[in-house]
Amino acid sequence: SQGKVNATSYDVMVIVIVSLQTFAGMWINAFMASVLGIAWLKKKSFNSNEKILLFLGCCRFCYLGITWVYSFLSLLYPRCLYVHPIPQILSAIQSFFNFSNLWVSACLCVFYCIKIANFRHIFFVYLKGKIDRIVPWLLSGSVLFSLVISILVYNIIDEAHSDNLNSTGQENFWKLNIKMDEHLFPLFFLSGFGFAIAFMAVIISALLLLFSLWRHKSKMQTNSGKNLSMDAHVKAMKSILSFSFIYSVNFVSLILTMIYATKKANPVVFLILVFQYAFPFVHSLILIFSNHKLEKTLRRTLSCGKCKVCMR
Repeated sequence: SQGKVNATSYDVMVIVIVSLQTFAGMWINAFMASVLGIAWLKKKSFNSNEKILLFLGCCRFCYLGITWVYSFLSLLYPRCLYVHPIPQILSAIQSFFNFSNLWVSACLCVFYCIKIANFRHIFFVYLKGKIDRIVPWLLSGSVLFSLVISILVYNIIDEAHSDNLNSTGQENFWKLNIKMDEHLFPLFFLSGFGFAIAFMAVIISALLLLFSLWRHKSKMQTNSGKNLSMDAHVKAMKSILSFSFIYSVNFVSLILTMIYATKKANPVVFLILVFQYAFPFVHSLILIFSNHKLEKTLRRTLSCGKCKVCMR
């Protein structure tokens, strides 16, 4: 068909591995969102942590789906990405869900920090008392910010696409790629700025919670005791530290994506893809095993699936 290229062994390997990661990530996030959604319908009430997890699961499910479509087209049907308005729409939707994923993840870290950490500063005490009311605003702000970014992405790519088609013609794709890079600098700067803010929110939350844990542990050793607050600190700290690590890897991958945006059949590009697709799966899995209800439901679901397989 028109626009199709002969897939190399490298392309086939990338498609297979990316597809496996995508479907695993979509399944685990669909599971998390569906379990929380059903619980919401049954209870008619929802705590702030569950709201963030539900929203995060939905964002990641959509992000993995649209990113897989984008990768599939770029590898097998690259010329489709020069047909107006396919690249504009795909890039805008991908940017929306990518930034929603990153910012809602950062909101989750901030929520854990405010909810669990113990500081006597008046502003922190105020936030701790109002955090449940602030969460919907944080989620709305994340969506609004992501929407603004996606609109800017659409306009930047649309302008670059139009200018390049007018100056080079559709048949000269090599020159078009060179000129496209010149137009994408504002997009890279905008994306890097958004990534950096979310990354700083995660790191600061982790450091504040670590400092709070250290202070709390010192007090408990002095009093020769242990309480539930200490357990909550440790559990949240394990979750946030593990998330901070994979978030850092994902942040580096996102930055490298902008550096290697036009390079294909490159081992670095392949590793970047692997890390990017692994992030929504691995972190959601950590969140599920950090939540007793989700972990119990997942184990029950997997055991039922294993029983059905054995019966066959």
